[in-house]
Amino acid sequence: MTERVLAAGERILLVDSRDRRYLITLSTGKQFHSHSGTLDHDELIGAFEGTTVRSSKGARMLAFRPTLSDYILKMQRGAQVVYPKDLGLIIMYADIFPGAAVLEAGTGSGSLTLALSRAVGDAGLVISYELREDHHERGAANVREWYEGLGGKPENVDLRVGDVFEDIPESGVDRLVLDLPEPWRAVGRTTHSLAAGGIMCCYLPTVPQVQQTVEAMRRGGFGIVNTFEGLVRTWNIEGQSVRPDHRMVAHTGFIVTARKLAGLEDASIPDA
Repeated sequence: MTERVLAAGERILLVDSRDRRYLITLSTGKQFHSHSGTLDHDELIGAFEGTTVRSSKGARMLAFRPTLSDYILKMQRGAQVVYPKDLGLIIMYADIFPGAAVLEAGTGSGSLTLALSRAVGDAGLVISYELREDHHERGAANVREWYEGLGGKPENVDLRVGDVFEDIPESGVDRLVLDLPEPWRAVGRTTHSLAAGGIMCCYLPTVPQVQQTVEAMRRGGFGIVNTFEGLVRTWNIEGQSVRPDHRMVAHTGFIVTARKLAGLEDASIPDA
């Protein structure tokens, strides 16, 4: 494939010598300002990705197009985002595949929506419900800005304002992914939308929420229930000095997955 040079209007990631990262949009005649000095956007426009530039104070910076992980960590947020380490686990253990129809709630800031959209591909569809109008607007803006940076539109994402616990029209979806405080309320109300054999995946911060969700799943026509969390620890490699970094991304949330059983009507699970 032909390498594309960085262009005006394109979103890029600047990384300094201390691994500090800045997400900017290139614009002719503009400057980027930081404690390291200024940098003319024009120095980057027309350059290849991975190029090295120096600020007015001589600080070295690398320029790349951002990964989805970079964008999620730097994008504006309303609700708390699902972090990249958990997104990877959700995509794998909920088995989000190209062409899948995924029902998500809530949209929040859109990080999970973006990961699901990428995983289902052009042939798939992500229908995402958000109860709060302000969170819906923020999530929609983040999804739109990511795709605009790639030169396209999110054709496989349908963002809606609504209560996923009320009657919803979807049926036969492949996956149900919930980032909500009370996902157990979906069992017997929303899980009718999920095809038999489909996977329900919930992202939860606390043990009591996990307990109530798992109990509801087991009573409500689900099997193969699994609960886990992911911890990420980076390492520092400097010559003969090899050690784990002093800080790590430890607990952010629990992930619960379960398979919908065939031939069983969803039980109605009462609210707590």
